[in-house]
Amino acid sequence: MAARTKTTAKPRPSYRCTECGAQLLKWVGRCPECNAWGTVEEHGAVPVRTTAAGPVSAPARPIGQVDGQVATARSTGVPELDRVLGGGLVPGAVVLLAGEPGVGKSTLLLDVAAKAASDRHRTLYVTGEESAGQVRLRADRIDAISDHLYLAAEQDLGAVLGHIEAVNPSLLILDSVQTIASAELDGAPGGPAQVREVAGALIRASKDRGMATLLVGHVTKDGQIAGPRLLEHLVDVVLSFEGDRHARLRLIRGVKNRYGATDEVGCFELHDEGIVGLADPSGLFLTRRDKAVAGTCLTVTLEGKRPLVAEVQALMVDSQIPSPRRTTSGLESPRIAMILAVVERHGGVKLGKQDIYTATVGGVKLTEPSADLAIALAVASSSTDTPLPNNLVAIGEVGLAGEVRRVTGVQRRLAEAHRLGFTHALVPPDPGKVPAGMKVVEVSDIGEALRAIPGRRPRSKPKADAAPPARTPADPGAQALARARAQAPVPAYPEELMAGWEPVDSDELA
Repeated sequence: MAARTKTTAKPRPSYRCTECGAQLLKWVGRCPECNAWGTVEEHGAVPVRTTAAGPVSAPARPIGQVDGQVATARSTGVPELDRVLGGGLVPGAVVLLAGEPGVGKSTLLLDVAAKAASDRHRTLYVTGEESAGQVRLRADRIDAISDHLYLAAEQDLGAVLGHIEAVNPSLLILDSVQTIASAELDGAPGGPAQVREVAGALIRASKDRGMATLLVGHVTKDGQIAGPRLLEHLVDVVLSFEGDRHARLRLIRGVKNRYGATDEVGCFELHDEGIVGLADPSGLFLTRRDKAVAGTCLTVTLEGKRPLVAEVQALMVDSQIPSPRRTTSGLESPRIAMILAVVERHGGVKLGKQDIYTATVGGVKLTEPSADLAIALAVASSSTDTPLPNNLVAIGEVGLAGEVRRVTGVQRRLAEAHRLGFTHALVPPDPGKVPAGMKVVEVSDIGEALRAIPGRRPRSKPKADAAPPARTPADPGAQALARARAQAPVPAYPEELMAGWEPVDSDELA
């Protein structure tokens, strides 16, 4: 029964945006919903209504008497997705999965639909972007055929609600929410008003039936979820599906979750047969070598609560142009520029006339500061052409003053490195409990960390048949500098840094 309303005698003019259909009480130059200019027009006078108290659907009860079992999560059959969701799908929950085109959203959700149907849960998969035949071909490829999985291709909201009435599913998957439109509203599918109406209708149906719903969402060129911001507020869970289309790795991050934490990350591998969860994805971020190579260093990053071992690479070559190149892949350019400045200023490594290329392995993107120390060591290793040991990881944030700062989760990172067989680590001071059998060296500044490179840059051997170079008069200042360098003692490395490490063979590097 609807709440009683009371109408006043004096009407008030109303305004409406012709672009998104938003209702406004006064005229403005730019619509506050869609930010379009000059689209607000007067829609006519409407009476001012006030809402009076009405009947309630159910009386309020003490919170201790409310049954919490109705919100128990049910597994999706995909452990990596369950990790991000907080255990699985809650009946009546609405989940929004957004990602770039071609990242694998439809493939993942079709796999989820097939696993739910295999447990004899009726599942309805509605596609608005493809035909039913195209989805069937994908289902054959990933083995997602089940008698309890129903498929429909619709773009009208009324037809989607009709399929829900006919099938009565326990799980609904809609691909995608931007392709469905309501005939009751003006505007093309994907507009703010249409997206708001479609999402609202499906949310009401999900709550009334206890039906879990998975919505696929598009993203803009900036990586933001397309449509009105209200869509993210209406749904219960917002997930971001990330990945480079040229790499196999895919990540699902929780942006919003009313039923669990948002600091979990699910890892997947996309291949021809579908998409598979990765319980241990660190192998994708490492290069297996029998011999150490200069310019590489390993670090341990935290993706949510999950530690991942990643490899950082650096390459330095003599520049042929006045302004040397600084190219990055998988790393943030401003962060790299800062680290290079610190390495040159406080580490004594000359980088001014070098082209510097830095990258990660496996398509992983490192954004947290804990990779700073590994990047600095990789750059210094490439500069001196001296490889770092294969069993070493470096963890720490580098400040502008050259200090190595603490990062969160050092113990968890060291435990993951030890599990994968690494025996040495460079960490900031006070790392806490160290895994048994692992040698951890605390470094307080970048200079102390760079001294961990065991060796000096070898000089090329002169050819036996080459004529000695002609002696030319040298500048007295240059001669004094050369004598000072020749007399300077070679720095000795601490025993704890050299323990268990094999010395570098200069003849092999020459």
